[in-house]
Amino acid sequence: MPADSTHWIVTLVCRDQPGIVHAVSGAIVEAAGNITESQQFSSDDTGTFFMRLQVESGVGRETFEAALLPVTERYGMTWQLDVVGRPLRTLVLVSTAAHCLNDLLFRQRAGQLPVEIPLVLANHPHLAELAAFYGVPFEAHPVKSADEKAAFETRVLAAVEQHDIELVVLARYMQILSPELCDALSGRIINIHHSFLPGFKGANPYKQAHARGVKIIGATAHFVTSDLDEGPIIEQNIVRVDHTRTPGELVAIGQDEESRTLTQAVKWFAEDRVLLDGARTIIFT
Repeated sequence: MPADSTHWIVTLVCRDQPGIVHAVSGAIVEAAGNITESQQFSSDDTGTFFMRLQVESGVGRETFEAALLPVTERYGMTWQLDVVGRPLRTLVLVSTAAHCLNDLLFRQRAGQLPVEIPLVLANHPHLAELAAFYGVPFEAHPVKSADEKAAFETRVLAAVEQHDIELVVLARYMQILSPELCDALSGRIINIHHSFLPGFKGANPYKQAHARGVKIIGATAHFVTSDLDEGPIIEQNIVRVDHTRTPGELVAIGQDEESRTLTQAVKWFAEDRVLLDGARTIIFT
């Protein structure tokens, strides 16, 4: 490949039918492309075909797209073309817990997470210093009434427009979003919650879990929908615990799992590895 070649990511979704892989491969050859990674899946549940490719090519975007267009039109594909490693414009919403935000900002700075975070929005001022440490602008707006909640969500949508946001992350943002905001950001907003839901709701879930002798602590990252905590699941992790753990230790273990799980989900999304198949996700890892 020429020194100025581009490494592309191509994602393709269409009705499952014969000849797709052959047609796509042929189009990439015509675009002087070399496939460096290829994954595909046919969903028996929905009859849908999913494909993710990484392709090196010395041609520009317009030429590459033109080579793929006849195939995408023939098969009625929904498709996307992106550049490998391009930082995804990401807005983070937080409340008072610092662990998830800290992990996202640290890994962004360390080059371990392909995102760019131009702004953190919060309903409390507690994490302003943490955002400032990483040099990320921070805004806090109270959400104590219906009017304030509506104003906050209006600010979220304005920030999405202002900063060309491609992903919104709820990094322990402890407010229920309105159905209107969920719909406006459908397919590009991710939440994290501990695995105790719905067993231990309300205040002090880890204290409740300790009192019940819980044996597994975990976390779930999922897309946000208007059905609370029931959106398509992206990633889950667990760790076993026993009776010797104090409530404080359970909190620390749980926060580690939440941070790890949310960051992994964001990384996969930023790398175009997450595709929706109805109420579930297809993850090409």
